Amino acid sequence: MASLAPPGSSITGQKATKSLGLMENAVKYKHTFIQFFAVTGILLLSVRSLGQKYRIHDLQDDTAALKQEEKSLTDRMKHIKSGLLREASLEPSGRFASRLRLLFSEDN
Repeated sequence: MASLAPPGSSITGQKATKSLGLMENAVKYKHTFIQFFAVTGILLLSVRSLGQKYRIHDLQDDTAALKQEEKSLTDRMKHIKSGLLREASLEPSGRFASRLRLLFSEDN
């Protein structure tokens, strides 16, 4: 079988052209490399923004859950206070009820 290299060439069966290194390619295709890095940067910023969007969404869910828990605890405290005041009002002397009203800062 005949070789594809010219007859005067000393390279037979090897690559005739040497591939360029990264830096030589970067210089040769400068515009393409700049465009590649710009697109990569934009992609990374988009991924970061998407992550922040979902983090904000999770924080909003947490805030809503905390507000609901605060409301539940406030209602529970009011129920306990009214129960204590009701029990204290059954005492004949009224000292315990007045002391509780003072502690709870109620004028009732």
